[in-house]
Amino acid sequence: MSVQLSPFREITYPESDGQPLADNTLQWEWIATIKGGLDVVFMDDPNVFIAGDLLWYPEEGNNVLRVAPDVLVAFGRPKGHRRSYLQWLENHVAPQVVFEILSHSNRGPELLRKFRFYEHYGVEEYYIHDPDEAVVSGWIRRDGALVEIPQMQGWKSPRLGVRFEMDSGELRLYGPDGKPFATYVEMYQQVGGERQRAEQERQRAEQERQRAEQERQRADRLAAQLAALGAKPQE
Repeated sequence: MSVQLSPFREITYPESDGQPLADNTLQWEWIATIKGGLDVVFMDDPNVFIAGDLLWYPEEGNNVLRVAPDVLVAFGRPKGHRRSYLQWLENHVAPQVVFEILSHSNRGPELLRKFRFYEHYGVEEYYIHDPDEAVVSGWIRRDGALVEIPQMQGWKSPRLGVRFEMDSGELRLYGPDGKPFATYVEMYQQVGGERQRAEQERQRAEQERQRAEQERQRADRLAAQLAALGAKPQE
């Protein structure tokens, strides 16, 4: 996407920083799970934009100042596809929540650079998860700065309504409805289980219908036998 600043100059904002989306399969799985889980949480709200590994440019005219959060959430911005997040074209709304999933390439100086970027440009909640060490950390904006959340166990995001839990040494995220975020395979299995339960309920209902029908038929036969013997139905 490009923005025309003058008849003589056009600045291009690259849509890729040349870096891979993820360094390994575990990091990718976490990015996909968090992004997908948030998509489900806010699927009925047309004004919550969620993206994974999308370049965010905060200042018009500066195509060097940018960062690509693993997951970003922008409240007050419409859903839809974007090639990058150009903040001046998004009503100057900065993403309020960002997630980073640690890998060997985004530690140390890179992590510090991102932290300073998020703090400076108005991120309200910042979460880092290290899946290799099963550690999650979080920061929330207080008085213009990102302040570390002292206890992440049981923490509930003010913006997302998502709860953080460490379960058997692994991070679990729970939506406002209490349901855990799931991988694609887990969701597929859940759907399959629900279909199986629905089929079992249908079969039970059909069996009950058949038993009721058999009882009615027996009653009809008994009534016919009694009538053949000359007995009145009420007798």
